[in-house]
Amino acid sequence: MRRVVVTGMGGITALGSSWADVEAGFRAGKNAVRRMPEWDHLTDLATRLAAPVDGFAPPDRWTRKQLRSMGRVSQLAVRAAEIALDAAGLLELEPLRDGRMGVACGSSVGSTPDILDFVEMLRSGSSDSLNANSYVRMMPHTAAANVGIFFGLTGRIIPTSSACTSGSQGIGYAYEAIRFGRQDLMLAGGAEELCPSEAIAFDFLYATSRQNDTPERSPRPYDRDRDGLVVGEGAGMLVLEEREHALARGARIYAEIVGFDSNSDGKHVTRPEEVTMRRVMEAALSDAGLPPDAIGYVNGHGTATEHGDIAETRATSALFGQRMPLSSQKSYLGHSLGACGALEAWFTIEMMHQCWFAPTINLENVDPLCGELDYITGDGRALDIEYAMTNNFAFGGVNTSIILRRGP
Repeated sequence: MRRVVVTGMGGITALGSSWADVEAGFRAGKNAVRRMPEWDHLTDLATRLAAPVDGFAPPDRWTRKQLRSMGRVSQLAVRAAEIALDAAGLLELEPLRDGRMGVACGSSVGSTPDILDFVEMLRSGSSDSLNANSYVRMMPHTAAANVGIFFGLTGRIIPTSSACTSGSQGIGYAYEAIRFGRQDLMLAGGAEELCPSEAIAFDFLYATSRQNDTPERSPRPYDRDRDGLVVGEGAGMLVLEEREHALARGARIYAEIVGFDSNSDGKHVTRPEEVTMRRVMEAALSDAGLPPDAIGYVNGHGTATEHGDIAETRATSALFGQRMPLSSQKSYLGHSLGACGALEAWFTIEMMHQCWFAPTINLENVDPLCGELDYITGDGRALDIEYAMTNNFAFGGVNTSIILRRGP
């Protein structure tokens, strides 16, 4: 079994695209959620809250040829990958275009404006709005394909279109590809572009926040007064590398991935299951060869939905006990769906190096139905730890757990 390390990280978030910007937002204790007047024409949409990445545009150096196959979700993914490769010292990729490097990433869906163009064709019979790249921008694996094509990579493409676990499955499956000797390096993560269709999907489940006039007060993960999630957008990408390969080229090692597992509930498409949530955490610990007391922090999924918050915290408490520190960055960025697992892995690594862990903001009164844990609130928490776990849970009953070891 080969060891897998993280040698580069990059992200695009509503708080910024550098760790310095993101950390500043965390320490200020203010979220990036705002009211969306752009949605006011959608009369059946109850929520008006989201956490968009305002002001994002692809770099001027990207060519028209490169851009024509990329909708917004792919642009976010490629830009995050570019930042991660730069951090890893791998932007000059020519030696790695021999198949040693692959891609594992995904999103909930492709770019929705292109989906709309196909709907218009089916409705009216006219294909005037379509072109040769419309499907490429719409297809479920558009982010993974565009990342690979943009950088000319010829290794494995592993698309992960599994809603809220797209990013964490991307990291986990990339880890396994390297660990079992199929690749030396992987770009891994996830992305999502904001669309009101995502918000109304949760509206129908009575799972969105309706605090439209007080966006700074929502979402409220784990809080007894939460009223639902807020959708967001962004992208997160990590460069994963076989440890000896990284050491041979003198790369900085930010972290090591020591454990991963993914399972499914097998019961209900939207209602999470506490039992299988606990099992996926136990399986990740087994993969890492670690006991529960080795973990110093859990990055929770923390969607601010009743069933999700209660199930995940009870599962976490049953495994680790009430001593476990836990927080959720969705309180700042909303739920970025396909991106959240990758972004939260990036945040976890950075916080381990800072020895400071961001609090869950808006968590004022822990729901008594949630599991007993050491919920991080207030000004955050100083923790000097070696191992952390980050968990994500998705529609379809998909569960993931990743265990990270802090790099030197």
